Amino acid sequence: MQKRKLGKTGLEISLLGFGGFHLIEIPADQAANLLNTYLDRGGNYLETAASYGDGESEKKIGEIVKQRRDEIILASKTGVRDAKGAMEEIDRSLKNLQTDHLDIIFMHGVGDQDDLNDILKPGGSLEAAKKAKEMGKVKHIGITGHGQPDVLIEALKTGEFEVMMTLFNYFDKFNFPKLEAELLPLVKEKNIGTLCMKPLADGFLWQNVEDAFRYVFSLPVDAVVTGMNNREMLEMDLKLAEEFEPMNEAEKEELFANAEELGDYICRQCDSCSVSQKFGENIKDVFRMEGYFDRQMYDGRPRNPAEYALRDRLRFWFGDRELAEERYKKLDLSAADLLGKTAEFKACKYGLDLKNKLEIVDYKLGESDIMN
Repeated sequence: MQKRKLGKTGLEISLLGFGGFHLIEIPADQAANLLNTYLDRGGNYLETAASYGDGESEKKIGEIVKQRRDEIILASKTGVRDAKGAMEEIDRSLKNLQTDHLDIIFMHGVGDQDDLNDILKPGGSLEAAKKAKEMGKVKHIGITGHGQPDVLIEALKTGEFEVMMTLFNYFDKFNFPKLEAELLPLVKEKNIGTLCMKPLADGFLWQNVEDAFRYVFSLPVDAVVTGMNNREMLEMDLKLAEEFEPMNEAEKEELFANAEELGDYICRQCDSCSVSQKFGENIKDVFRMEGYFDRQMYDGRPRNPAEYALRDRLRFWFGDRELAEERYKKLDLSAADLLGKTAEFKACKYGLDLKNKLEIVDYKLGESDIMN
């Protein structure tokens, strides 16, 4: 399996990383079989968190770590924000994982600037991570975030973090365009290790696994980390990593045009909006706020119960609803304003029904209390 340099850490990381969350769903012997198979096939990155099953994931991984520690880049995460609690959690993770050191400890799930400030301030969890590094308990310090990446961008400008993990996939590319437009260039400029999570958009892209993985493998990330809780899933993901060939720009454009999850509803945030020279940027701003709000998942279309339940579960997954509402109020033109200008629009090259979509955004973020 291909290996890439993890930023400036000096570590060589396998293209496919093994995320430990879903190990809490299966018995320990099955977890061990999957983990050993992954390592035997050339994978070397195992990642978990203290909060995954209140340590259960770490304990299952620990049974493998105690036998094969030298083959593994091992990472865990803490969501605790004070130094004392974070150090206690790091020590518990080391015990659960049956090792004397972590290669990476992540400050996990940083949600907003206040959250970041708690980590960075005197007595915050970064203080514990630095002390743990001095003691040899931790080799590198990282940070993770979900959804709209402004807080990650600010965190990485501090110079305190050597590794960053967040979501990248061809669906949320258009809901959170700063991920690829601003965050990726920043981490490459600073040579920060870059890990992709959620390549299937929390399972939303389950019908198009091959294209989803090929897309993220082709991004300038160092590894793609995913959860695997059965043999079939593991074999599929290993095969995709082992046989990976980069996706060229023409193939990406074809994916963006034809992916069923994008369809004729998701705004592609085109560099040059085909709908209106005059209002194109305003339209993109409105639809970007919808992406923050609920990942553009509610589109007013009837679906079978299983698909509806998946969308309903995932649409507010990242908790950016209030952020979207606040920023929407500051836009130069709202969806309601643009609805009065649709006579000036041209057809969207991706087939979006602009009038219908603006009505839905007005229902989500504007004054309308009922969807027309």
